Amino acid sequence: MEFLKIDNVVKKFGDATVIGGVSLAARQGEFVVFVGPSGCGKSTLMRLVAGLDEVSGGNIHIDGVDVTEVQPAARGVSMVFQSYALYPHMNVRENMSFGLKMIKTPADEIYKRVSDAAAILKLDHLLERRPKELSGGQRQRVAIGRAIVRKPKLFLFDEPLSNLDAELRGEMRVEIARLHQELGVTMVYVTHDQVEAMTLADRIVVLRAGQVEQIGTPSELYDRPVNTFVAGFIGSPKMNFLTTSVRGVEAGRLRLAHPALAGEIVLPARNPGAVRVGDDVTLGLRPEHLAIGGGAPLALNVQAEYVENLGGASQLYARTADGATLTVQVPGRMAAAHREALTLTATPEHAYLFDKQGQAI
Repeated sequence: MEFLKIDNVVKKFGDATVIGGVSLAARQGEFVVFVGPSGCGKSTLMRLVAGLDEVSGGNIHIDGVDVTEVQPAARGVSMVFQSYALYPHMNVRENMSFGLKMIKTPADEIYKRVSDAAAILKLDHLLERRPKELSGGQRQRVAIGRAIVRKPKLFLFDEPLSNLDAELRGEMRVEIARLHQELGVTMVYVTHDQVEAMTLADRIVVLRAGQVEQIGTPSELYDRPVNTFVAGFIGSPKMNFLTTSVRGVEAGRLRLAHPALAGEIVLPARNPGAVRVGDDVTLGLRPEHLAIGGGAPLALNVQAEYVENLGGASQLYARTADGATLTVQVPGRMAAAHREALTLTATPEHAYLFDKQGQAI
């Protein structure tokens, strides 16, 4: 069942179109993540859902009701912002209960809701503290608790972890995932961090310049990106790209050449009819799918540039003869001298192909 439906929504600021006819839907209880680079329109789209900005065209439905012209307070939505926006002179209990007091919720109901939310978020022992006495992660949990006590139909998170350090971000990702499981409420989450998107989402909406590039599960976007933008954005480290030349098209396969390749290679293509002999095709290889040495049929001759030892894994940065840079992620620790000649290998099933327009083929 479609719980949140965004139907051909447009947002303009003067002559500038920020959201250009976006359509998507989220099911009841689904965790949907809007992801994309800065300026792609993901936060603007969320503000349109919340009612904080007016749409220039299209419609928004929540739980089967057209809320396009409905005031934010009447949409049944709670929003958690990047800024905690806590009242410094109030303690945790007062911050969490303030919104309920404003709508004249009975005191015993307020007490129960705050106590329940505090238990879920492990804030029971902090209810009498003020924000200055809390860590960044604790403040963010208070902001989430303030949203929970309203018992909304829909939770909106606008980059809530961007102010936290790496360790706290990891902890809060787990907290938010656990919260979603416990509450079972539809959640929409905005981030520019594709790691957050991959770990939290049931489905991911990839945005660029106010348009949807692809919608799918994390596995679908990782395994079957529709273009080079999605392929390069989903996955960490990002996908490697090489421009190769088509030397032959035969029975659903492409024969490709590149200065770094140890001879021509033949790779399967989903849509080989989209290219002709002589065309350039982009070959995509994920860093984790490349190995150093080995007998795989796809082999690249490179020179080592630099190695990052990360403890349990290493990242090798290498360069091909024509100047293309490749990243390789390997388990364990490795050493390679600067400009040392290496052979990188991969299997054909781990190769991605894209045409001149960057579309998957």
